[in-house]
Amino acid sequence: MSATEIKANTTEETKPVVRSGSFVQENQKSLLFIAAAIVVMVLGYIAYLKLYLAPREVSAASQFYVAQDFWAKKDWDKAIKGDAGYPGLEKIISDYSNTKVANLAYFYLGTAYLNKGEYRKAIDNLNSYRGDDAMVAAEALGSVGDAYVELKDMDKAETYFKKAADKAGNKFLSPLYLKKLGLVYEAKNDNKAAAEAYKKIKTEYPESAEAQNIDEYIARAEAK
Repeated sequence: MSATEIKANTTEETKPVVRSGSFVQENQKSLLFIAAAIVVMVLGYIAYLKLYLAPREVSAASQFYVAQDFWAKKDWDKAIKGDAGYPGLEKIISDYSNTKVANLAYFYLGTAYLNKGEYRKAIDNLNSYRGDDAMVAAEALGSVGDAYVELKDMDKAETYFKKAADKAGNKFLSPLYLKKLGLVYEAKNDNKAAAEAYKKIKTEYPESAEAQNIDEYIARAEAK
């Protein structure tokens, strides 16, 4: 037998064999500790949801209902700051952070500030909204676009109207934001892009309200 063969055989014979059974036995205490820790974490999270977060959601919802009523009546100051009996949207967000109600309150607060002409505050709050509802999310993005138009920042307005139209993905909001996008392009003297935005309304959303007179907008953009 050659030296090489002896070395190979020796290596194979002396190589340690790892068996899963022995690994579990040797590390049983550690594995049990990890499993117990996971169980405690899961139970803790469930308790957090049911015993802490759920009651806060109920309490926040009762407060939010009143603020929402002020908002619907366009009483923006009371919607934002509340009155003697109920807190406004700002306090709801502060007192009930991490709740779904507080998240929705960001949208309402942002639109309230938008209507008051406080555009930076509107942008900050609308961008803080993190909801799953595509319609509300699209409106939040579109309202940010409106705020940037008022601030004469057409580049950012363009970005947000694009996002709003894509996020909505329906015949009600998408053509609205496409039309606003076209108007922003016209303000930027990008008339080719404006015409394309208007044509998209005509071809993809022909039954929308915006499509009814969109030929006038297309003609105007193409004539420039």
